[in-house]
Amino acid sequence: MPETKKPLPKRSDLITPEGEQALRDEYDFLWREERPKVTQEVSDAAKLGDRSENAEYIYGKRRLRQIDSRIRFLLKRLDAVTVVDRPPTDPQKVYFGAWIELEDEDGEILRYRIVGADEIDLPKGYISIDAPLARGLLGKSLDDDVQVKLPKGLTEYFISSVSYSRPDWDT
Repeated sequence: MPETKKPLPKRSDLITPEGEQALRDEYDFLWREERPKVTQEVSDAAKLGDRSENAEYIYGKRRLRQIDSRIRFLLKRLDAVTVVDRPPTDPQKVYFGAWIELEDEDGEILRYRIVGADEIDLPKGYISIDAPLARGLLGKSLDDDVQVKLPKGLTEYFISSVSYSRPDWDT
């Protein structure tokens, strides 16, 4: 019996203003700086003769295809995303864009920000709205005890902080 593949989960089209700007900055860099530079390198390499054995030419063309592919992706993604640029009406609840502080069952403090799929940055604590933890916290309120079904099993958290402006956690 053939194995059926599960469809990939649909990624959220939400993005923060900072995330949208990062995508635009990457597009601008690739289009205005990186692509012209690589195009010139490929052109210079092509002038050296036999292209079939010209490593600079071959690798340059490959890099150019990668850049063009990423540019197409960024243009489509920027067209598809919805920028969430204002806090919710109830800032005590966890929604997209929230910085949240949780206390786990062992008393450990965990800090996250719920962001779009394009903005994930685990070292900074930026988790996708599509992640199991984020989905389990959405709509919950400050001071709630919540149980979240994670890949490691059911986990309990206490929501000790919800903010829609960058908290000063680094001090």
